[in-house]
Amino acid sequence: MSVTLDITGLPVERIGFTPSPLAELGAALHALASPGHHPGAAGWADATAATLDAGLADRLSEAEFLWSAGRADILLPAAPGATLAEELDALDRIPDDAFVTAAFEIVCNPAYQHGSPSPLADPATRRMAVERAAARGPRQAGFVERMLADPDGLRVWLRRLFEDCARAFFDETWERVRHSLAADARHKTDLLRRKGLAVALADVSGALRLDEGEDGSVRIVADKLSNGGAVASESVTFLPTAFGWPHMLVVYAPGWQPVIQYPIPSPDLPRTPPLETLQLRLEALAHPVRLRLCRTISRTPTTTGELAAVHQLTAPEVSRHLAVLKKAGLVVTRRRGRYVQYELSLPAVARLGGSLLEGLLR
Repeated sequence: MSVTLDITGLPVERIGFTPSPLAELGAALHALASPGHHPGAAGWADATAATLDAGLADRLSEAEFLWSAGRADILLPAAPGATLAEELDALDRIPDDAFVTAAFEIVCNPAYQHGSPSPLADPATRRMAVERAAARGPRQAGFVERMLADPDGLRVWLRRLFEDCARAFFDETWERVRHSLAADARHKTDLLRRKGLAVALADVSGALRLDEGEDGSVRIVADKLSNGGAVASESVTFLPTAFGWPHMLVVYAPGWQPVIQYPIPSPDLPRTPPLETLQLRLEALAHPVRLRLCRTISRTPTTTGELAAVHQLTAPEVSRHLAVLKKAGLVVTRRRGRYVQYELSLPAVARLGGSLLEGLLR
């Protein structure tokens, strides 16, 4: 499963790495609303929540679906501005139909890549938006109904909310992180220019790769537990974030230029293995015999013959099971004289639960 962006024929100059204040505000609001997703930002989220004005917190809860479960595309600009005010000005220029459709994608668009009619014009999409918002709570349903009835008024309300967030906590937060984001964007841009897109993508995330087909097609492939894709006809924008890990967000809805928001590296944050590796590990451990073998070799390095004797299996049977575990990266070997001993890869096993969660949240 993956999301692909077809960039065949797209000039490299149209691929950009740029920080975005609005995108970072969206990431910060997500971390504030879902701190369990972001252990690295837990301290910031706790401190910010503790000092948040009750009225502002109440207003944030109304519009929370825009950034809590996912992230509305309106919060991930393809043409970032230098300031939050510039990006909010650009947001104001988006037509109502496009704005509302993108804002409500999480509650009324089950087929993201195919698009859906505007809830301002289509009664079925409108009902779906209200019903799905109601499932999140009466205040969220009220927010959706107000935007459907008065999109201009709600857009003014939403801009004021973002401006109040900036004054309350985000201006200070942005000042703290923007230099790191700009430095990472410069580094990725330098890699792109000197070594090419494949190297730059690998530096962004192990979940991104460049796929060059024999027919001349070129695609950016994002390793995610979803399927979809789009053609990048004008640009692809990469937005670094200090709050995003473990998420990697990809905008590819019809009518929007593709955007990828990626977490900048940190020594405190592990690199999640590819989903293919994660699947191999889960499948390897699904077999009860392999689980018992893992239990034995977790205690001491053990040979194939010893494992066969302990578990009353033939040596070829044990070898086949060990080969599956080794391919999945769960087992390592070392030679002692003429004997090959098998050991459990404790770091890989210890990270398995976290890797699964990160893969699901990516």
